[in-house]
Amino acid sequence: MIKRRIQGAVETSLRKYPVVGIIGSRQAGKTTLAKMIRKGISKKVIYLDLELPSDLNKLHDPELYLGQFTDALVVIDEIQRMPSLFPLIRALVDRKRTGGRFLILGSASPELIKHSSESLAGRIIYHELSPFSIHETGNKNIRQLWLRGGYPLSYLAESSEDSFSWREAFIKTYLEMDIPQLGIRVPSAQLRRFWTMLAHSHGHLWNASQIAGSLGVSAPTVRSYLDILEETFIVRRLQPYYSNIKKRLIKAPKVYIRDSGILHSLLRIGDLEDLTGNPSVGRSWEGFVVEQIIGLLPEGWSYFFYRTGAGAEIDVLLVDKKNRPIAVEIKYSASPKAERGFWNALEDLSCRKAFIVYPGEETYPSGRNTVTLSVKELNKIIE
Repeated sequence: MIKRRIQGAVETSLRKYPVVGIIGSRQAGKTTLAKMIRKGISKKVIYLDLELPSDLNKLHDPELYLGQFTDALVVIDEIQRMPSLFPLIRALVDRKRTGGRFLILGSASPELIKHSSESLAGRIIYHELSPFSIHETGNKNIRQLWLRGGYPLSYLAESSEDSFSWREAFIKTYLEMDIPQLGIRVPSAQLRRFWTMLAHSHGHLWNASQIAGSLGVSAPTVRSYLDILEETFIVRRLQPYYSNIKKRLIKAPKVYIRDSGILHSLLRIGDLEDLTGNPSVGRSWEGFVVEQIIGLLPEGWSYFFYRTGAGAEIDVLLVDKKNRPIAVEIKYSASPKAERGFWNALEDLSCRKAFIVYPGEETYPSGRNTVTLSVKELNKIIE
């Protein structure tokens, strides 16, 4: 069993907050994590899976059923299937406000799970569970993690073929079952075409008009499609960094498929040989490293990219708690070298330190407060 990085934080929150939420995409491991946490809970634990008809039947009169568990931890899995529970949970918590009353698991953002943030404001803390990261799987299998992605059943599959088949089934289920269950009415074939287009423009600037033209729909429609994929943890919008410098800045976000394995399935990449020979290999590596870095960030840090009309560019710009910028350039090369645009960007922003992340083994200084950093040592970025 691979221990998840957020487990300790969730356990701490259960001692402090009456309601704790674990959110993340389907199949990221939320249920497994909840069961691991459950083993360490001293009081009685009630587990409800809202995908099971038997558990749904228990909630025919939810106030009567849930109201009896005043001294237990109630775990509710797939809470997005029954958002009407949130006002009731609020009322039950207000009757007896102690830590660890409810642990709720959801496969959509709080904004997409209707009324959740309003109903439980001040009573809940959320933790996002992403698929496996390097920090969790270790450095020995980085290429496997990159190829297959971090969904547990994909990463741990017996073969690359089994992993690929699992991801294909995941995509199909997501489109045909998960999205309709959220009350979203979008034709699955249309959303798959959109998702595939995003895969081919992975790591590029978002251009709603271009994609809308290719799909034969309006720009607002493709923006709504992007919102759906973002709020169900499938894509990430990396926003541009704005500062007071007098430069003409790029204002469109960059869009990434968050899980590299799902990206490779959409691009029909089945093994490492296919991947390393594919024209998208550099963008794939960039997106993979972006997710690993974001997963390591302490609370209070933020992340962007930086690009000017003159060509100054930084792949990932981190801003720490003291509002100090840290530049990260990502290269898929055995001997990486940053381009002039990167060095110009460092001067624009007066970055206190910078890194060039690559897939090699060694870490060494590269001048101008810059370190060429092995992907195995990403934690040094936040030290």
